[in-house]
Amino acid sequence: MSPLQARPALALLGLALVVGVCVWLLLNTPDSLLRGRPPRQGPAVQEDETLIVHIGQGESAAAIGSKLEESGIIESARLFRTLTTLMAVSDKLEAGDYQFDKGESAAVAVQRISRGIMASHLVTIPEGLRAEEIGELLEQNAVVPAAGFRAALAGQYAASFIAELPAGAGLEGFLFPATYGFAVDVTPAQAAQQLLDAFDDRYAEEVQPLLTGSGLSLLEAVALASIVEREAQLPDERPIIAGVFLNRLAEGMALEADPTVQYALGSNPASVAEFGYWKRDLTIADLAIDSPYNTYAHAGLPPGPIANPGLDSILAVLRPARTDYLYFVARPDGSHAFAATLEEHLDNICQVDPGRC
Repeated sequence: MSPLQARPALALLGLALVVGVCVWLLLNTPDSLLRGRPPRQGPAVQEDETLIVHIGQGESAAAIGSKLEESGIIESARLFRTLTTLMAVSDKLEAGDYQFDKGESAAVAVQRISRGIMASHLVTIPEGLRAEEIGELLEQNAVVPAAGFRAALAGQYAASFIAELPAGAGLEGFLFPATYGFAVDVTPAQAAQQLLDAFDDRYAEEVQPLLTGSGLSLLEAVALASIVEREAQLPDERPIIAGVFLNRLAEGMALEADPTVQYALGSNPASVAEFGYWKRDLTIADLAIDSPYNTYAHAGLPPGPIANPGLDSILAVLRPARTDYLYFVARPDGSHAFAATLEEHLDNICQVDPGRC
């Protein structure tokens, strides 16, 4: 055999040796992908126990594997190190805080750290909350302090939709309701930016294309959507309720929306302490509160959103139901009875609540 003929054979032999060594390492390593996980030695690990592990900048695969093994997260540091070599990620292990269940597989650990999938607080922010409530929710989930979040909302943020807002508009209404994963070391400003980024994504893709033909500015559309969010209990009624309010605006009528009064009352700490942010049973005195957000006392839209609406309520405003309705009253089941005339509306009130007639 000539030297030229021998080279491919030697290359194949070398490759076979490398593969053989890798297989031997895997076969003789606890928690091997090829052998399956061996019986756990020592005291039993509590089910669903999770740990946060900090990976320092520049830590080697060997050091990280040892740290994970010593914490009881993986069975074998050697397998972790071997996998980082086989997957060619030894130099791509990102520093940060990572969350693992005890007894995690080495493969999952390698994948998570090499991709930088760090530990996070998973929090669902429902539709229709005001900014203060979102701050309290983040604090309850140990993300950021509520006071810090409220203070951060006065800062400057990067988002394409912000250029469409008038000066001093504030961020109420644009903190998008969704499920978020917040990093363990997130700051209040970073948390706020995440919510604004989520709104910005929907704005560019679904809101902005419909806004031009609506006759509304972005602030007006979101302000009305926030009222619809607080009024509507049934998804199918959102476009109808939006249509009612738009009809009232077109007629020059006051919106007379209870949630706007509730929002005004929610700025009074004493009222919040006694009734919460959304006082349920409004009095005659409440309806006369001196506030630009009181749509019983002031015609037109309030100065800004009263809550943070979901996408469906925003789209309902931009694609409202075309009806001649000007009134609605809530039924006990959360649905509404709609009417085009005051006479019909009064009849609906009597049917829904005979005690008011």
